[in-house]
Amino acid sequence: MNKIEITYCAKCRWLLRASWMAQEILTTFEEEVDEVSLKPSTGGIYEIVANGQLIWSRKTMGRFPEITELKQAVRDVVAPARDLGCIDRKTAKAAKAAK
Repeated sequence: MNKIEITYCAKCRWLLRASWMAQEILTTFEEEVDEVSLKPSTGGIYEIVANGQLIWSRKTMGRFPEITELKQAVRDVVAPARDLGCIDRKTAKAAKAAK
């Protein structure tokens, strides 16, 4: 069972961002993800956990994830062999251009 938890700061009004990211995860991983939960918190927290593994922390990263980054991070935990199509191709192209 694959479970994603998005913990967000309610006082910062990040519910809309968290719910949008939850929707994107559920849409992209409809066969792989069984549950996405939204957990209100305080203190500026915005963390995403997949199957107990922290995959994004706003505090650590200094920013919110781009949706493509989030989908790749979720994929790496719940379906590592899955190709995300254009998301993976754009990332590979950008990495190649940076060299």
